[in-house]
Amino acid sequence: MHDEFLCHVTGYGMCDGRRIGVPLGTYRAPTLALALWWLRDRASWIADRLDPQPEAGFFPAGALAPVADTVLDVPAVMRTWCADPVQQDLVADELAAGRLIRIAASDDTTEYELLAESVDAVRMHRTASTLFTPVA
Repeated sequence: MHDEFLCHVTGYGMCDGRRIGVPLGTYRAPTLALALWWLRDRASWIADRLDPQPEAGFFPAGALAPVADTVLDVPAVMRTWCADPVQQDLVADELAAGRLIRIAASDDTTEYELLAESVDAVRMHRTASTLFTPVA
């Protein structure tokens, strides 16, 4: 069982013809349960920022704009993932097994990515890739 997890949320978009990633948050979770909680919290945070409830308060003119029907509804994807116990169990199993997990959704301008991985798995990978035989 892996005990500690690195979690990241990043937004990717195009700038000057290049794909640019903007870190939106990082968390070093001391337990699997806290890693899952943080990922759900960040997915909800993304959804709430992209799709606020217009009746909840004042929004300046032009702040909300409709998008084409062909554009993926990122907030719905994130909310659905958060509410799906089967998906939560799959993510927990993958993290517990030491595998990197990635949850991502894109609209017409931006990709939103949640990543998590075991600190132990990162260390083991680093150690395995830096082993060398000393020259006598």
